[in-house]
Amino acid sequence: MELKKAMSEPRCVWSHSQMTVFFGYVLLCWVLATPGTAYSLENCTIVNTENVTLDCRNRKLGAIPADIPQRTTSLDISTNLIWKIEKGDLKNKSMLIKLRMDSNQISHVDDETFSDLKALQMLDLSNNKLTSISDLMFLGLNTLSKLLINDNLITTITLQSFQNFHNLKYVDLTNNHLGQLSSMKPILQLPQLNNLFIGENKFTYFLSSEISNKSIALRNLDISDNPMTFFNITDNVFPDLQYLGLARCGTKDMEWNVPDRSFLSNVTSLSLTDVRLSLEMMSTMLQSFTTSLAKIVIYNLLDEHAWPLINIACQIPTLETLQLQNISTVSEKLLQSCTHLIDLNLEYSNLTELHEFSFRPMKQIRRLILRSNQFSAVPNATRNLTTLQILDLRNNSIQSLCCLDFAKLTRLKELYLNNNQITDIKHCFFQDLRALEYLDLDSNTIQDVGDTFKEGFQKLKLLNLNKNQLTSIQPDSFKGLKSLKVLYLSYNQILYMQPGAFQGLTRLTDLHVGNNWLVSEYPLTYSVFKGLKSLQTLDISQNNIYYSTDKEVPSIFSTLTSLKYLYFDTQGPEGEHIHHIPTHFLKGLRSLVMFSAERLFLNSLSKDTFLYTPHLEVLNISNNDFRSLSPELFQAIPMLKELHVQHARLLSLDFLILANLTQLTYLNVKLNEFTEINETVIHSVPALNYLDMQDNLLSCDCMNAWFIQWLKNDTSTQVVYAHDLVCRFKEYKKPTKLMDFDIHTCSEDFGFFYFISTTSVVLLTLLGSLTYYFLRWQVVYAYYLFLAYLHDTKHRKRPAPNQYDAFVSYNSQDEPWVLEELLPELEENQGWRLCLHHRDFQPGKPIVENITDAIYGSRKTICVITRRYLESEWCSREIQVASFRLFDEQKDVLILVFLEEIPDQQLSLYHRMRKMLKKRTYLSWPRAGEHTETFWLKLRMALETRDNDDEENLLIGPRQR
Repeated sequence: MELKKAMSEPRCVWSHSQMTVFFGYVLLCWVLATPGTAYSLENCTIVNTENVTLDCRNRKLGAIPADIPQRTTSLDISTNLIWKIEKGDLKNKSMLIKLRMDSNQISHVDDETFSDLKALQMLDLSNNKLTSISDLMFLGLNTLSKLLINDNLITTITLQSFQNFHNLKYVDLTNNHLGQLSSMKPILQLPQLNNLFIGENKFTYFLSSEISNKSIALRNLDISDNPMTFFNITDNVFPDLQYLGLARCGTKDMEWNVPDRSFLSNVTSLSLTDVRLSLEMMSTMLQSFTTSLAKIVIYNLLDEHAWPLINIACQIPTLETLQLQNISTVSEKLLQSCTHLIDLNLEYSNLTELHEFSFRPMKQIRRLILRSNQFSAVPNATRNLTTLQILDLRNNSIQSLCCLDFAKLTRLKELYLNNNQITDIKHCFFQDLRALEYLDLDSNTIQDVGDTFKEGFQKLKLLNLNKNQLTSIQPDSFKGLKSLKVLYLSYNQILYMQPGAFQGLTRLTDLHVGNNWLVSEYPLTYSVFKGLKSLQTLDISQNNIYYSTDKEVPSIFSTLTSLKYLYFDTQGPEGEHIHHIPTHFLKGLRSLVMFSAERLFLNSLSKDTFLYTPHLEVLNISNNDFRSLSPELFQAIPMLKELHVQHARLLSLDFLILANLTQLTYLNVKLNEFTEINETVIHSVPALNYLDMQDNLLSCDCMNAWFIQWLKNDTSTQVVYAHDLVCRFKEYKKPTKLMDFDIHTCSEDFGFFYFISTTSVVLLTLLGSLTYYFLRWQVVYAYYLFLAYLHDTKHRKRPAPNQYDAFVSYNSQDEPWVLEELLPELEENQGWRLCLHHRDFQPGKPIVENITDAIYGSRKTICVITRRYLESEWCSREIQVASFRLFDEQKDVLILVFLEEIPDQQLSLYHRMRKMLKKRTYLSWPRAGEHTETFWLKLRMALETRDNDDEENLLIGPRQR
């Protein structure tokens, strides 16, 4: 029907398919010739597409890339080899807000380099080799609020370099070579400046009169690590100063001169770490901060200075926080004057013990930091601190606890005992901590929790038991933790968890039991997690869970209806891998949005794996041995947005075509084995905006031509480091850059096609014009002659009355059967008129013409088939002509009669006959046996049928195989 329809259309009108092909060629050529805006950058990754955040770190770049989009708002080009910034490097980047160029080799910046950065708020040039700041270096940065130039080699700052910084609030010049305090004058005069860090320079003095003669809005000033000989503030130039950093500042003979305490009346925080002043000068210094000081940091005090200085400091009525370090001993009287302290920090002091009454004067203490010391037990000095809310004893050598250690700390909210050597815990250790919300027992040697958490702890929200030696979790182990939200049990030696292990934890949202020894010999069941109705995050990765088959087993998660995040990475016994995930493994997780099954060495996943997780958005199945994935696997999770399948030995991404992942935005397929990506794959993920396919060796051939052009022109999908993708020619083993492959070689055939097409059109147009001009009437005459020919042909092909009822085609050696059996029955008994070649062929006429006339002059053709018939050349021609008539007239004119059984293997030599027998039925004389009446009846019925188009006559049985 399609053929007839096409033939009936006017010849001058192009068909739809022809138009499609033509415009397809035109469109392809236009695509190949039209440059696009590159979205896949050569040396950067777009981290945030909405705000255009670029990450260009660690790329060994010698200059700022030229393909930075103009819409970029944040650019991180740190940790490269850039040594110079030229004026045009950042041209037209008017939307840039944050610029990081730290950790390079920058020694020179052209004037007005940043003049186009009208929106820049943060500039980081730290850890480079700048030596000076010129007048025009920062010209145009009127909106800048934070400037980091620390860790350079800066020696000079010109007077005009900071004149246009109306919004600058934060400047860090730490660790440079500045020596003249006057160079700070243009910076300190900035109207919005709040934070100035000029430590680790070469300033030998600090003189307020040299800086300014009017008030400065500075709030935080750090001048640490400068070799000062005197510090002199003679005017109230820092009325708003709140923090002053003097760590490692000055020499032993440094002079301190602040004649009026009101000059530093608002300073609340003071750092005096490692200050080597005389005791007298230190006392004088502290006297300058007696009205508002709330926090003092004093590290590395000389032993002989410790008590008198702490005594002076603690007499400041506003002091609340005292931070000491490297205090070798804490005697009973050391902190005797510190009655107002709220926060005391004694970390990193190598303390082994404390006097029992060391903290007795502190009636308001809330936070006590004793971490990173050498305590072997909880100091008795902490037992009576009834106002304490935070106690930090981490990183000590505590081996055991007793029931009196925390008995009176009824207001304690946070207790840190991690990184000790505690082997045992009991309920009485913590029974009085009714306000406790955070308990950290990480990195100890606890082997069993026993009854510790079966009651009490009504307010505990977080319990950390990571990195201990727990071997099992018994029923009701945490029954008393009614308010617990986060429980860490990772990095233990847990072999099994009994049913009801987490009974009572109705508010638990996060459970971490990764990096344990959970094994298949003690299988997990749903009753283990029973009762965790609020659980949202479960981490059971890196255990020894093993499934020998993917057949259905009861789901262990069937009760976790609120679970959103599940981590099941790296499973299987040591030296083995899991290889299988049961079909209904995720049954019950209807709220799951993230599932990670990485490094399981899975060979496949059942198509029903995600049948129960319709809201899944993030899937990580990296580091497996899939080779291929079924699209049916993803059809149950149409909301998937992020897919990680890196290092999975995938040979193709064709599974995406029918996966229906229309919302997928992130695809990571690094380290696989596919060699090409076609257009259909890309179009099957229309929402994709991030594609990472690094470390795949694609083929350098025309199969990837469309993909390469798409890489260059697409503006909606970022292909990470597309310019670093490699491919390999079949004849060469050495890889080359994929983007260097010349795709125009794939369009050479189109050029030839266009040449032939245009040449033909021109010639036909010319020929038609000449013919019409010179032979117009001859063409008209020929047209009418052609119509006459068609009319004559049509009438000649009109069927004439048949001369015979049937032509009998047979081999001469089968003539006895024809004359003795067939002829008497059909002509004498049934009255048919047959055509026989020995009787009815016209003498003198060519035999081929006789055969043709006999077949076309008869209604039917009866072929008497035997082995001799098939071997005969003329018999073969007769059946061939009959077959042609069958095809030409579409009539049922052929009747096959087998005089003997011929096996299929012998018929295989006569492929035309065998092909015919597969489509048509036949009569068999041997099968008739003694009951020939049925045979003759069926033959009669076959002769009686008229123009039947069916390929099989149901009255004649099909060939028996």
